[in-house]
Amino acid sequence: MSDRRRFSPEGEPLDEAAAPPKESAEGSTHTPAREAVHEGAAVGGDSGHRREPMEMALPEASFELLVVSLGMQARMELGPGGDEEGASPNLDLARHTIDLLAVLQQKTKGNLTLEESRLLENSLTELRFRYVQRVEEINQRAKT
Repeated sequence: MSDRRRFSPEGEPLDEAAAPPKESAEGSTHTPAREAVHEGAAVGGDSGHRREPMEMALPEASFELLVVSLGMQARMELGPGGDEEGASPNLDLARHTIDLLAVLQQKTKGNLTLEESRLLENSLTELRFRYVQRVEEINQRAKT
């Protein structure tokens, strides 16, 4: 049995390229990341269906990606604005996501680059404005 951990005890990512590839029963070599795909493991659960490896590479995990992802989630929860047809907003969930970004801002204060700080501040300002706008739109529709 081989060690499949991806991180060292110190939390540093292990270099998979340094580990020798494992040879399967068919005689072909598999890296640990591809091995799970070939064994039929499915991301997000064990559905028993085989999945092909993702063709598109995932973006590098970063603070910017986290902020943009949470911002996009909040925008989706707010739904389309104005007279556009679409899914109804989930204001409670949107507010919660905006609050998560605010917690992130509070907890990282003084530890961000200028660009990261501006991205977070601008995202929060925009999302708070959109939230208030949506609440006002909904209240206006309720009156008529």
